Amino acid sequence: MQAVEITSFGPPDVLCLAQRAAPEAGAGEVLVRVHASGVNRPDVLQRTGHYPVPPGASDIPGLEIAGEIINGDAQAMAAAGLAIGDLVCALVAGGGYAELCVAPVGQCLPVPAGLTVTEAASLPETFFTVWSNVFERGRLQAGETLLIQGGSSGIGVTAIQLAKALGARVLVTAGSDEKCAACVALGADHAINYKTADFAEEVKKLTNGQGVDVILDMVAGSYVAREVECLAEDGRLVIIAVQGGVKAEFNAGMVLRRRLSITGSTLRPRSLEFKTAIAAALKEKVWPLIASGAIKPVIHGTFAAADAAKAHALMESGRHVGKIVLTW
Repeated sequence: MQAVEITSFGPPDVLCLAQRAAPEAGAGEVLVRVHASGVNRPDVLQRTGHYPVPPGASDIPGLEIAGEIINGDAQAMAAAGLAIGDLVCALVAGGGYAELCVAPVGQCLPVPAGLTVTEAASLPETFFTVWSNVFERGRLQAGETLLIQGGSSGIGVTAIQLAKALGARVLVTAGSDEKCAACVALGADHAINYKTADFAEEVKKLTNGQGVDVILDMVAGSYVAREVECLAEDGRLVIIAVQGGVKAEFNAGMVLRRRLSITGSTLRPRSLEFKTAIAAALKEKVWPLIASGAIKPVIHGTFAAADAAKAHALMESGRHVGKIVLTW
């Protein structure tokens, strides 16, 4: 099969097409002929040497795929209601930038009605991440207010739509007026240009000084102190990336007085059982919203797999709104 390899750690042009042996599905797995592969920030970190591959995972980058099941564990497939020939999208621990990819049966979801396979490839990584962190770890409820740092990212456009569909008020930050407008068009109640305004002060104004209930943070670093300041009583800060650095100083007294929670997680190293449970929740509670059109995939651009370097360069530029997808 063809696959995109990381020939050495470095800039986007270290990504090259190569011939690889086809993987084989084992117990509890299916082999998927990949039609499209999602591109995500962890792929960039892996390419630059800052995201080690988990034990047992493929060294080929790529954490989400969509395509056709061509074989697999018959018993596991039957138990999950899957069959050879089904079109699915799947979260994988690696190996997604390839013509063939093995996926755990429990991490496969049907391509939602009305979506193309390419659109479906943009779903797993962000929907698994947002559901796990915003709704399970962050416990966002209908009627509460969510602040999303980086609303125009793949994670951001998913979180905006999902939170709104489930009854929350949504504030976002983004790095330009154009990106802010795009976030509002997707359903955000307010968008703050973090380059021209202090998001903490704006949040206080927009919430009449009460603060927000949940913050989804991909920055960390110096943002944490200001995020603590703009959380409401019993507020929850959920950190899912550290683009601004791993160290932070904040007012611990405010955490005590307002009964705040600071938490975080990474998805890739979590257990099969954990990810299977998320998939089941998504299929029950979110996939119907996608099929109805209440939530739509937002794809900024698609690239042929041979142009994976161009896809990574776009992601690193920060110019995109939504997801980037490779096609095979």
